[in-house]
Formats: sequence, C-alpha cells, structure tokens
Amino acid sequence: MRIGYYAHHHGSGHSRQADKLAALLPFALRSQMTVFTSLPNEGYRFDAIADEQIVRLSAEDQLPEDVLPGRAGEYWQPSSLHYSPVGNKNIQTRSWQLLDEIRKRQIDLMIIDVSAEVAMLCRAASVPYLYVRLAGERDDEPHLNAFAGALGLLAPYPKTLEAAATPDWVRQKTLYLNFMPNKTDEPLSFTAFIDKLMTLTSDDTLYKRLSSVDIINKGSEMTFVTVIKGYGGHEAIDAKLPELRRVLPNALIISLGPIGDDMRGYVDIAAHVEDVTPFITYSDLLVMACGLNGIAQVYDCATPLVVLPDARPHREQEVMAEALIEQGRALSWSQFIAQTTTSEHQDPPSYLNKLASTESINKDRNTVISTQTNTPAHRFMDSVANYNLVKTWFEDWLLPQFDIKPKQS
Repeated sequence: MRIGYYAHHHGSGHSRQADKLAALLPFALRSQMTVFTSLPNEGYRFDAIADEQIVRLSAEDQLPEDVLPGRAGEYWQPSSLHYSPVGNKNIQTRSWQLLDEIRKRQIDLMIIDVSAEVAMLCRAASVPYLYVRLAGERDDEPHLNAFAGALGLLAPYPKTLEAAATPDWVRQKTLYLNFMPNKTDEPLSFTAFIDKLMTLTSDDTLYKRLSSVDIINKGSEMTFVTVIKGYGGHEAIDAKLPELRRVLPNALIISLGPIGDDMRGYVDIAAHVEDVTPFITYSDLLVMACGLNGIAQVYDCATPLVVLPDARPHREQEVMAEALIEQGRALSWSQFIAQTTTSEHQDPPSYLNKLASTESINKDRNTVISTQTNTPAHRFMDSVANYNLVKTWFEDWLLPQFDIKPKQS
C-alpha cells in the first residue's frame, strides 16, 4: 500500500514519528510513503524519507482578511473542528495541495498525526485514514469525531500509560505501538562519556574532579544528575535547580538544553548536545519533562527519573507523568524532595541506587535501545507493506486486532 503521513508542524516530534515508522519499512518500500507537513526543511531533517517524498504544505495561520476567524465560537464554529477560518487563502491552498497530491501519488491510506481538520477533510473526500492519538485527556468533540471517522487509532506509547478517562471504545479501536527509540550514534563507553564531559567544562576544579573518576567502577563515588530540557517551558525546570543543588550538594549536575543565565551557577555543566543517550545511560538521576519523544528515550532504561510535566493542552504531559509515577517508573518532584530529605544521612548514590532497583524497572542498567524486531510498530508496518488493498488489510489484519466490526448497512 502507498502510505501518506500528515505530520503537524508544531515542534519536530510529529515528523520524527513519521521518520521512525518509515525506518521500519524495507528500504525498497520506503518510496511508497509520503509525508505531508508545513514544517520547514530546517525544522527537522528526515533520515528514512527522501526529499521527493515530502510535500511541504502551505501555512494555516489566521489572516487579517479571513471572513471568519479560526475559532469563531458557538453557532459559527462546527463542533467537529478545532480551528476553521473562513476565507483563508493559505488553508484553501493546503487543502487543495493535500487532496491533489493524495490523488496524484495514489495514496491508499493516510496516517494523520495530528489534525481533526485534516481527518474531516479526508473523511469527506472518502480517503481512508488512521489517526494518531497523543497522550492526555482528548475527550472534546473534534477529537472524538476524528477518532470515530478513522479506520483505527495509533498510540505511539504503551497501553500502560493510557489515561484513565479514555473511553472504552477509543481504547478498543487503538493499536498501541509502544515507544520507538530515537536513532542514536554508537553507544559511548563510560570512559568516552567522562572524556565528553571534560570537553564541556573550562573549570579546572571540575576538570580535575572528572580526571580522577574511577572508570572501572563507573564513577560509583560520584553522583551524576542530568537535567534534560527542550525549548518549550524550560524555565519551569530551571526554577527547580536551586532546590536540586540544595538536596544534592555534592552531585555533578549537568543541564542539557536551554538555561537561564541566573541558573547557571546551580549546575556544573550547561551544554547543548546532539545525542543525550550517554547522559541517560550513565546518570544516577534524570530530571525532565514528559514530552513523548523524551520519555520514549528513557522509558526502558533503569536510570531513576524525576518528572516535571509542562502544562500542555489536554493535560498531555500531566497524564503521562501520573502514569509513570503510578507504575513506579518515576517520582514527582515533591516525592523526590521528601525522600531525599529523609535520607539526608545516607550517601546520595546509595539512595539513588535504591530507586534504580525498583521492581517495575526490569531492564538492565545501561540498556537504552531495544534490538527487538517483533515490536507492535514493526508488525504494524509489516502489515501495510504486505497488503496491496486497504479493504483487504482492514478486514483481514486490522479488525482482528480490535475484536470489533463496524455495522453493515
């Protein structure tokens, strides 16, 4: 089947998800997948998708000349849409682009990640689609209509992280793909990791401290704490750095990502890096938000995790954090502070190692990337590669996954 993937332009995560799925296809079949997005080329560089397989859509921003604004309110806004300006030339162009390219490229099945408006456009044009469900509580009418109009739903996270409020019919119609790890470079050894840290500091005292690390015992005499931040809402995590330094005064604290100038004094190293994998692997503690791609990277690693969810629509990160905490995979900030404070007479490494041995974390320490090839995401992509007709695939492969069938007229 020829697959089209609509990747929303807010952040790079949607395009990254498309890239991960494309990488699961046999190389010869990747040319059958087309990505539709208005994210500019510099917003994300695809690895598994060639440039000719990317359709750059027009923007959808509200314009001064719109006849009606995008969220015109009751009686002027269809309940099946989140955002629908009237008279917007860009949206008219992108709609024509989308449908015309679907026709020209003979797309058999669309994957929509995410847009209730694109979902309704495809349903009205009789184009079969699957809808990507992000974490959180998405029980508003536009989302529920997009879910109802889909042949099936794709959740790029484990079923165990599902929101408690999700309706049963939505759960039943969902394929849970689990987390797919990001592409990473060859894993660094612990020695190479220490060498990397030494290149990130110009402080002589810290350099000498790193030079004396016990490589054989993987720095067991030192507590490594890594704080991982993106460009949305990093200030909220920065605000926790003074207290983090207070409760772990002897730890080597590393801040990855943006940081306020007034907070640099609370960390030992502040840097931007291309690959956070060695920091995840060799840290004694991770502090981070609950974005989908970030949690996907750390979920299967036994490194203790403290979560500080960003405030997002539909409680996206809060729901993810609550599920991780309930599983015992993570601590909230208040739990971390309380437990660290009550353990003030213990060595911090001993306390953190106790966290790492939590029964719910059943992976070996330093294992970050799964080598399995029979994951739910692999099986899903194998299925679309092995069937030529959407109807046959829908009836013979997809419906048995759900144990439900649509009513026949």
